[in-house]
Amino acid sequence: MTTEPVLPRVRPEIAALPPYKQGKPAAPDGFKLSSNENPFGPLPGVVEAVRSSVNLNRYPDATAGRLRAALGERYGVDADEVLVGAGSVALIAAFIQAAAGHGDEVVYPWRSFEAYPGLVLVAGATGVQVPNLADGRHDLDALAAAVTDKTRVVVVCTPNNPTGPIVTSAEFAAFVERVPREVLLLLDEAYAEFVTADDAVDGLGERVFEAHPNVVVLRTFSKAYGLAALRVGYAIGHRRVLDAARATQIPLSVTAQAEDAALASLEREPELRARVAELVARRERLVAGLRDAGWDVPDAQSNFVWLPTASSAVTEAFEAAGLIVRPFPDGVRISVGEEESLERVLAVARAIAP
Repeated sequence: MTTEPVLPRVRPEIAALPPYKQGKPAAPDGFKLSSNENPFGPLPGVVEAVRSSVNLNRYPDATAGRLRAALGERYGVDADEVLVGAGSVALIAAFIQAAAGHGDEVVYPWRSFEAYPGLVLVAGATGVQVPNLADGRHDLDALAAAVTDKTRVVVVCTPNNPTGPIVTSAEFAAFVERVPREVLLLLDEAYAEFVTADDAVDGLGERVFEAHPNVVVLRTFSKAYGLAALRVGYAIGHRRVLDAARATQIPLSVTAQAEDAALASLEREPELRARVAELVARRERLVAGLRDAGWDVPDAQSNFVWLPTASSAVTEAFEAAGLIVRPFPDGVRISVGEEESLERVLAVARAIAP
């Protein structure tokens, strides 16, 4: 007779879905380069703003109204055209749940952000993965061709995580014309601040959501702004499209401390630009050094680089040197971290070059 308890039934596809796993921490003398975190931490004045937000017995503003107003002023849109959530990934989840369900399809590039497949599955929809081109860029022709009458959402990630390249403005303009107006198009720009390519699409600067109301642009404070622990991101688009996600997102998910930190961060633009410029300079040195060592590194427009390799020995070599990187079945992603980490990364890369 079994002594195992009888447990509630769950959806079989959820039972088979592996939970999200973070990169393991680095040793005290090592470097964690697996999560694309900002090594600089919060901008000046941000920690003080969080400390002053002490009403922990009160719920936060469920709409993050002050932050929506500030972002609306920055980007020249009404506050109702801004939606704030617990990181851009939570907003992507809300939009997918709002638009897609059983029998519907969500089209996205692959390899891309590793959360996409799970978000689609949880919504009950079917994911349609479209392989990237050999250089790590989106195959936009194939993405457009994958859209059918079952498609409810299409995702574009630029710069693409984890491979690094961007979608150009011209490419996106042509692509969006091929996506039916009734299909939601999510433009995931979580790493937009690090982009230096002159021809890259800029969803907010180009205001693509105005000419195409089915487009929603998503960004985050987790990366360039160094607020990963506080989980705050935002979406900008047509207010009625955002209303659908407002109905599906978890209420009160953005804390008052996160809102205060984001507001304080927006006031530190010069410091932000200086830090981003330093990380971009480190990225360029890292890319140049890796290519000199013989690695085929795709165009890197974010705060990470991609080594296309299926060898588990590569990850093991980095870890043996105290460098925690992010392994995937078809490559290794290395975040741009502390200045002291660069030469150690390059030393390992030279020793194991293909």
